[in-house]
Amino acid sequence: MFVAPDPGRTRLKNSARAVIGVAAAVALAELCGLSLTASITGGLAALLALFTVLDPKVSAQRVTTALLPVAGFPVLALATTLHGVPLARDAAFLAVVFVGVYARRWGPRGHALGIFGFMMFFVTQFLHAVPAQLPELFAAVGLALLASGAVRFVLWPIERRTPPPAAPPGLPGTGLARPTTRQAFQATAACAFALAIGQALSEDRWYWAVGTAWWIFVNTTSRGETLVRGFRRVLGTVLGIAAGLLIAVPLHGAPAPTAVLVAVCVFGIFYTAAPSYSWMMFFVTVMAGLLYGLLGVLHPGLLLLRFQETAIGALGAALAVVLILPVTTHATNDAWIQRALRCVHAATAEATARLAGSPTADPAPHAAELEVLLARVRMALAPLVHPLSPFRGRKARAGQVIALLDDCAREVRGLAAVAADPDASHDARLAAACWRVEAAVEALTADERKRHAHTAAPDTVPRPAATEPALAHLHGLEQALAELAGPLRSSRHSPLVDA
Repeated sequence: MFVAPDPGRTRLKNSARAVIGVAAAVALAELCGLSLTASITGGLAALLALFTVLDPKVSAQRVTTALLPVAGFPVLALATTLHGVPLARDAAFLAVVFVGVYARRWGPRGHALGIFGFMMFFVTQFLHAVPAQLPELFAAVGLALLASGAVRFVLWPIERRTPPPAAPPGLPGTGLARPTTRQAFQATAACAFALAIGQALSEDRWYWAVGTAWWIFVNTTSRGETLVRGFRRVLGTVLGIAAGLLIAVPLHGAPAPTAVLVAVCVFGIFYTAAPSYSWMMFFVTVMAGLLYGLLGVLHPGLLLLRFQETAIGALGAALAVVLILPVTTHATNDAWIQRALRCVHAATAEATARLAGSPTADPAPHAAELEVLLARVRMALAPLVHPLSPFRGRKARAGQVIALLDDCAREVRGLAAVAADPDASHDARLAAACWRVEAAVEALTADERKRHAHTAAPDTVPRPAATEPALAHLHGLEQALAELAGPLRSSRHSPLVDA
């Protein structure tokens, strides 16, 4: 996980910037004399703003960040006002869940606003906020967004690659078949189950079950993905609870060491989010324990309750995704793989143009995007490569697809590094090699009518050893793409994942 590819050190930079942004938000709240509850709210608001705003352009990120209070403040007011009216509070929470998931149909901005609105309701339950605290909560959130925005857009601007949307374009769906609509009903049902069973277990900490069910549905599109994500969330929580017993409980909320460890957890959340959901949940759980210590309510029994509520939420998500509007997942998996292949082609073309002397060509963005897409492919195929998967043939094919796409990504990273070298020379054979890569991608992504024409006679002629680094990477891409044809053709006749 800590040695996962990080092109351009993007994850490292974003993680470090997140620590600075959250620390600045909390420090500003403390300097303004706000309460501990308000400071924690501000810190979480800053973390969410830095974590969820993923628009492709910086200008769009500014707009989304500015709109966060529009989504968050009404929910914050609603949650605190209904704090003492359980039935109305529960109904309002489920309504926020539905709207928050449904908003994902409007892309990254809707996704961010939906998460922020949900988490504002969640935070009031976590901190047991009441209406009298509302003015300083508004102030803390506003100050946090200003502080995190200043760090993100002024002090340390970092170009962010666009992450893949929750569902790849090209997947048909209207009405209840639309992925966001289907997920809105699934998530609401899962959260309703979690809320009811969670409250039966604890009238004070039931919200952990609802939060678990909600977050399991973030960035998942298929039944298998959701089930695996639930398992990983429980695993990360268990490991985080064990660490909390060793770290958070003995601290007893001591401010200085707690602040340092919370900063470490913030870094860990951002750094591990892409490569490992279990590790991200480990850091989230440890941070929650540390915050409970600051609030003076932490004890071993509370951490045990945290595990129980997490298990309830994961069970609710599993039941919802299996029983409510289930859909075939093979088309989704195939779409992610094809997007990754098209990204390979784009990176290759840009690298070749750069080596040919184009001053504007740059393969680095495509190399970074490919890493994000491959993470999404791994998530989509995770149910098959899971150790408990009973489908051995499909498991082997899925593992082969992931391994070969990883080979492609390694060659693309190497090609981008060579292209970035101003002393790299252009080899006349690069254009021909690039054309062969393009043809291989077209063969793998062609529709059914054209596929046989592309793949009936694959080019298997061995290439001579290449001494030019760029040419060697292109030949490596050719080889990986040629080997991908086998498992991908097989999966189209016998899908990797059935309905």
